[in-house]
Amino acid sequence: MVLLSRGLQHVNKRRRNQMISKLFPVKNGVVLRTVGIAALMTVVVLGTAMCAPAAEEAPAVDEGATLAIEHFSVIEGTTWSGAHDRAGKRLAEKYPNVDYVFREEVGPDLTNPYAEELIADGANIVIGNAEFMGMPLKDIADEYPDVYFGSIIASDLTTKQNFIRLFPRQYQALYLEGLVAGALTETGNIGIVSAFPSVQVIRRQNGFILGIQDAAELLGKDINIYVKYVGDWYLPTEERDIAETLVTQYDVDVLTQQTDSGSPLDVASEQGIWFVGKDMDIVGFYGWSDTDTVAISFDTRWEVLYDHMISEFLAGEKNPETVLYLGMDDSIVLADGTEFPTVDIMNDNKVGVDAISPAALPSIPDEIVSLVEEKRAQMIAGEWDPFEVHAFVSNGTGLDLEGAPVPAEGTEVKPANEMPTNEWLLSLFNFDLAGVTILE
Repeated sequence: MVLLSRGLQHVNKRRRNQMISKLFPVKNGVVLRTVGIAALMTVVVLGTAMCAPAAEEAPAVDEGATLAIEHFSVIEGTTWSGAHDRAGKRLAEKYPNVDYVFREEVGPDLTNPYAEELIADGANIVIGNAEFMGMPLKDIADEYPDVYFGSIIASDLTTKQNFIRLFPRQYQALYLEGLVAGALTETGNIGIVSAFPSVQVIRRQNGFILGIQDAAELLGKDINIYVKYVGDWYLPTEERDIAETLVTQYDVDVLTQQTDSGSPLDVASEQGIWFVGKDMDIVGFYGWSDTDTVAISFDTRWEVLYDHMISEFLAGEKNPETVLYLGMDDSIVLADGTEFPTVDIMNDNKVGVDAISPAALPSIPDEIVSLVEEKRAQMIAGEWDPFEVHAFVSNGTGLDLEGAPVPAEGTEVKPANEMPTNEWLLSLFNFDLAGVTILE
């Protein structure tokens, strides 16, 4: 399993003029259109995440673009699809010649029929916001060479000239969350309600685990990390049962999730323990619970990745980047002038160390707060990454992949101070890091 290379790949921040368009929802509730003012916009791509820019400038696309997102779930009441939907709306506000449309609850059997309907109706950038239902888009990509297609990466890295794969470096913000969680626990037990073993899930959990372990080492704590899988992304009843089990049987006093329902948060509120949120600022954007329960969340700005695709499309690029793996050192400037990195810690509309719950802050030592601030600043500057500086030692658990079984417990797969390749992180990081307990 030697797929490692040194050094971080940096992305120049793209700043563009901001213009606001008005939002008009379609009444049937199935497709939301945001109608911008038609205008010519020339966009220069300043940097890329994985490869050099094209040598020649292609002609700009005069008519603008329509971004269509196929959401695998409902939008309302979910953090994953909710964040994608928010991204589409923000981009339509940013660009006067970009519209946003969507479909909800799209399964893999409906991905292409809906995509073709959307294309016939004017869509020219079509996204599947989960891998299992986004991958079918590759089968129609050749039929629509002037359309950009995109799919979220879970572990498959298949691409085509106009079939683009994308994922944010959420593990960077999860590492910062882990520092906070490790400082907050008094019982020494932290629980994760998780969906199912996959490269995507394991990679994100490992970022959180590294943060907890760094906090434990700094503070001289012994911390147990418990993970129990539900079996799918959205199973509210089962998620509640597992959250309650973690609290009552394993004495967990800090709880987080790699699932999509609000049930684990409900349990944390009822049990009076700390909760760490995922995908969105659940207090600030949804009003779910408050900072007496939510210690910190991480917020994903999918618009940074979609903005990269839109920029290349509007520039007439026929050979766009086909893998986008952007992190905290890349950002977007919204229509109102606000600049957001791809991912960040956030809570109650505050960012950085200010996002740490005021109720939690007195329980977090100053050295942890300073470390959160320092590492966040370094990641935004592209100067530091938790996956580079830490060794990867296998816990002996995870998900066997074809040709890549889970390494035996105690195996050092990657030494410290060596950065894994993007390909390895996205498709082969299939094992839990040492020090976690996977519950049956």
